[in-house]
Amino acid sequence: MAKEWNGKRYHNLNHFLREKFGEKVFKISLDGGFTCPNRDGKVAKGGCTFCSERGSGDFAGNREISITKQFIDVKDMMNKKWKQGKYIAYFQAYTNTYAPIDELKRKYEEAINQEGVVALAIATRPDCLGEDVLDLIEEMNKKLYVWIEIGLQTVSDKTGRKINRGYDTSVYIDAIERLKKRKIDFVTHCIFGLPGETQEDMLKTVEFVAHTGSTGVKFHLLHLMEGTPLVSLYEKGGLKLMEQDEYIDTLCKAITMIPEEMVVHRLTGDAPRDLLIGPMWSLKKWEVLNAIDKAFVDNDIYQGKNFK
Repeated sequence: MAKEWNGKRYHNLNHFLREKFGEKVFKISLDGGFTCPNRDGKVAKGGCTFCSERGSGDFAGNREISITKQFIDVKDMMNKKWKQGKYIAYFQAYTNTYAPIDELKRKYEEAINQEGVVALAIATRPDCLGEDVLDLIEEMNKKLYVWIEIGLQTVSDKTGRKINRGYDTSVYIDAIERLKKRKIDFVTHCIFGLPGETQEDMLKTVEFVAHTGSTGVKFHLLHLMEGTPLVSLYEKGGLKLMEQDEYIDTLCKAITMIPEEMVVHRLTGDAPRDLLIGPMWSLKKWEVLNAIDKAFVDNDIYQGKNFK
């Protein structure tokens, strides 16, 4: 019999948060004003080839204003959709552990002190999790629920070099082992459709992530956006964008391969309409999500069905 979580055949974030906090909880995406070692020259320049000018924080708050003002602005916008609930302070843009410890502490504390905040989510890179940063996160984790989001994207170091990721998978492994020792939850990001990767390659990444002890996973479709280094590769014929059916098939297979307790934080990412070159079908998000739900039922599959 197919397993379900609140009517879905995958362990969705909404279900997880309602179970944990007893009510609707939604993210307030913040821009802490940080940069990235893959942009400022410490690791490389230019960033990952798919990353937008806003450091994948295109829907986060305005970095020109305070954390408090950003929080209020985004919360007011979210409250038009949901009248009641609690909040996750989500540091989304760029690398949110890449700054002096005093600055990190000040900004994290400003965020978690906002009314109604029950969790703190921090997006970062595995090469920006030094022991001093982990000490701070461990301290925060005693005050409220914290998770770290790590952009692995692919287990393949060959692909990692193609996309200018700036670190090998061994760096990710080292980082998550240190997070686990401190009992800090972490969420791993995977991207489907990276240059040169077959479905087999994408599912190798999923097989790897399934056994990392990752608390959650975010699946992303590769978006080609204006102003990113990936555009020149696409124009030379070095990148094929995924079709909707191909993405849904890969995603459904992936979700059957991960353990039931792993929380699926995202089924597909978003890109700003004015920057998106393709795939254009991704803009019809609700159609895509409904098609994913239908594929689970039509194929009689569910999360964990093929987890070994």
